Amino acid sequence: MKPHALVIGEALVDMVRQTDGRISAHPGGSPANVAIGLGRLEREVELLAWLGLDENGSMIRRHLEESGVQLARGSQSAMRTSVATANLDETGAAHYDFDLSWAISPKASPMKRPIVVHTGSIGAILPPGGTTVLQMVQDHRSTATITYDPNARPALMGDPRTALQSIERVVAEADVVKVSDEDLLWLAPDSTPDAMARRWLMEFGGAIVVVTRGGAGATAFVADGRTVDVVAPKVAVADTVGAGDSFMAGLIDGLWEADLLGADKREELRNIDGPWLTYVLERSAYIAAITVSRPGADPPRRRELGT
Repeated sequence: MKPHALVIGEALVDMVRQTDGRISAHPGGSPANVAIGLGRLEREVELLAWLGLDENGSMIRRHLEESGVQLARGSQSAMRTSVATANLDETGAAHYDFDLSWAISPKASPMKRPIVVHTGSIGAILPPGGTTVLQMVQDHRSTATITYDPNARPALMGDPRTALQSIERVVAEADVVKVSDEDLLWLAPDSTPDAMARRWLMEFGGAIVVVTRGGAGATAFVADGRTVDVVAPKVAVADTVGAGDSFMAGLIDGLWEADLLGADKREELRNIDGPWLTYVLERSAYIAAITVSRPGADPPRRRELGT
């Protein structure tokens, strides 16, 4: 079996409402977007999700197939497919309302021995599926690199202190965490994003925490105390839907290219070469910039990157 990624989490339909009232439907969900980003970067990837056999589910399945993503068995067990409404402001930033449910089917059977397992956002903590996701992550940690993007959704996660407790249970299992500065400010308003990133590394023992700062770029904090800053390319923003997910896919892909994925590479990952990490971050930022330059979560394909 070729090396592959397993992504666990929600796939849903994003109903994007423009400031002028126009509405368009796009397949979405943070983990699904990461899987699609990896598929378009020509990585073998499987998504374990919670879809219904309805029109929205069919839209998502077609989108996954067109992007080279395999849907894990047991992913089509929901009564209906979840919907998120993204309300865009005048800057193109999205604010979400949700109509969803989340679970992992007892019949779920993803492929064995992925080289990397990614989860994030709603799927990692929302009950009842969040408990199963955490257990699956723990079960894979002995063989796979674990990556995580909290991608906080205040409308669903409630009190930030409670959300932080749930999020940190997953952070404790992760080798690589990608998190936005906005999420960290919501989760820990009495701290700073940089201080939170450093605390997560020191307290939970991961390899890398990357803090993204939208148009201001990103900073990687490494287990050995190094930091690496990159700037974001300047583009005309259509909207920000899927930007962080595209960055996450680029990050996983770059670490894959560096042969730093898999549990046996954990120590090498903690000592990642500085210039290579800079390259991975800059490329991830470029991938995200392409995504924000067009409507919806529409990450680029590898051929668009010239690699």
